[in-house]
Amino acid sequence: MSYQILVIEDDQDIQEVIKEFLTVQNHIVHVASDGLEGIQQFNRLDFDLVILDIMMPNMDGYQVAQFIRSKSNLPIIMLTALEEEQDQVKGFELGIDDYITKPFSFHIFMKRVEAVLRRSYSKDKKNVLKFQELELDCDAYKTYVSASEVVLTTKEFDIVQSLLENKGKLVTRESLMDKLWGYDYYGDTRIIDTHIKNIRKKLNVPYIKTVKGVGYKIDQ
Repeated sequence: MSYQILVIEDDQDIQEVIKEFLTVQNHIVHVASDGLEGIQQFNRLDFDLVILDIMMPNMDGYQVAQFIRSKSNLPIIMLTALEEEQDQVKGFELGIDDYITKPFSFHIFMKRVEAVLRRSYSKDKKNVLKFQELELDCDAYKTYVSASEVVLTTKEFDIVQSLLENKGKLVTRESLMDKLWGYDYYGDTRIIDTHIKNIRKKLNVPYIKTVKGVGYKIDQ
């Protein structure tokens, strides 16, 4: 399946290679060389995915991600040389869907792009999951609290879905990492805590419980 992808990257060599790899997979690729140009393209066209560098002129990637997330639930992959945990946490707090550090294998990069697209646009999810006032429409990938829609990122939705599918049972951070990324992830599993923090803030429900040092569960 072909997707329309926006690549916002100021390194021309990396930009060109990413475009080439994505184009070979029949995706339609638009590029921008700084954050401001990226925002202009985002406002002009409909995209299925944004691949976003952090350190850029005019507007950095965090500012761009914040702007995009204020307008859309479009999946975002951050691509950056910043490796510190706080940099990754900051990205996830803004609602990004994945974070890839440079240098990277372009073959692994493509697998991660495919994973984000698959999670975001999968047609295989079925039925509705409910718990008290919380409802997940897994076909439409929508979340409702007391019949009012709450917009979650794809990763946040997948976490809530995992918790609802295992109501009353512990779901470990490691199992959530496997569901969210679908491959071996070598970062800190506390990234899950950042997602849970965002979910609690958005849903404002009291029954997402922390099992200290292990994981989470939805329970009375």
